[in-house]
Amino acid sequence: MIKKAGLMALAVYLFLTLLSPGLVHAQGVLAVVESSARPEFPLRLHFVLSAESDANITDIRLRYTVDRESFARVTSETYIEFVPATTVDIGWTLEMVRIGGLPPGSSLDYWWVLEDASGSRVETAPVRIQFDDTRYSWQNLTEGKVTIYWYDRGESFVQELMASAQQALARLAEDTGAYLERPVKIFVYASTRDLQGAMIFPQEWTGGVAFTRYGIVSIGIAWNALDWGKRAIVHELTHLVIHQMTSNPYGDLPSWLNEGLAMYAEGALEPGYAGLLDKAIAEEALISVRSLSSPFSAYAEQSLLAYAQSYSLVEFLIDNYGQGKMLELLNTFEQGSGYDGALEKAYGFDMDGLDDMWRDSVTGVGQSVAREGVYTAQTGIFAVAAGLLVGLGLVVRYNGLGLKL
Repeated sequence: MIKKAGLMALAVYLFLTLLSPGLVHAQGVLAVVESSARPEFPLRLHFVLSAESDANITDIRLRYTVDRESFARVTSETYIEFVPATTVDIGWTLEMVRIGGLPPGSSLDYWWVLEDASGSRVETAPVRIQFDDTRYSWQNLTEGKVTIYWYDRGESFVQELMASAQQALARLAEDTGAYLERPVKIFVYASTRDLQGAMIFPQEWTGGVAFTRYGIVSIGIAWNALDWGKRAIVHELTHLVIHQMTSNPYGDLPSWLNEGLAMYAEGALEPGYAGLLDKAIAEEALISVRSLSSPFSAYAEQSLLAYAQSYSLVEFLIDNYGQGKMLELLNTFEQGSGYDGALEKAYGFDMDGLDDMWRDSVTGVGQSVAREGVYTAQTGIFAVAAGLLVGLGLVVRYNGLGLKL
């Protein structure tokens, strides 16, 4: 019995002796004591880490990924500079200008990777941090896939905004087949000044921003600008709907379709802008559909005319060919089709063919021949009340009397 006990003790001793010191270290010595993140909206995000080990900690990296639509997972990594030691307390700040800023209500996941001199390595589990605008006490109202956040306004004010949004979604679904696939957030600021305070480099004319990759809209609506706010929210929301319906890694939409659908969703256009299209028709100064496929002019009158024509083009397609064809067009763009190819597949004509038939329609010359029959030409004058400037995955709306820069 004594001999067997001695042999067992020897076996245990040899087992413990032969165990790799690095393995023991990796299992429990290198450890994260504390980890946290603190937002400073909208400018930066502060990270803090405390760690300890039996050996000097030699390498610390922060990894993070922003929660937004992407066709490939993108992970950013930052190497933290510090003096190697067995106990470290470090901090690092992510400046929002580095990633182009984040909208209110967005989030990111972060985690740490550490190594020490003995070769031990620790990778923490991802933690999600919300990047919220904590300057205000937000309330929220949800209906379907739309949530509106607001402060400093009565609930009846927000209910009217929500009613306009839901009516626009219903109209889009009925006339185009487009619908929200994922939930969206709309942050209503009480003024343009408050909205611009939520942005890194705001322009003085910015009245609203649609962050299409995040499914978020930020907009400033004064208490006496409810009518403008209704149209603005509908316009911005439509951009989120169309983005969700057509997003793909290969191409985008022609500007006339993207902006025309947003203007169409607003409903009746303000009569004062009808003169822009009327004047262009009279002076034979209409912009070609091919030109309207690119970003619109920086000159105010040409830009407004571009929005007016875009609305008219969309209405022409919906009125003459119906919901089914427009939905087919959007689905074709989702597959990454080019501009001419998508039109040819859905309607049987390219951009030049659309240009010819639409011009005949608005000028009253000839008849519009559709793919499935002949339709009487319609004379229409359309004007646009507001517009969006598209770029860098967001859409900016001018806050004012309808002029765009």
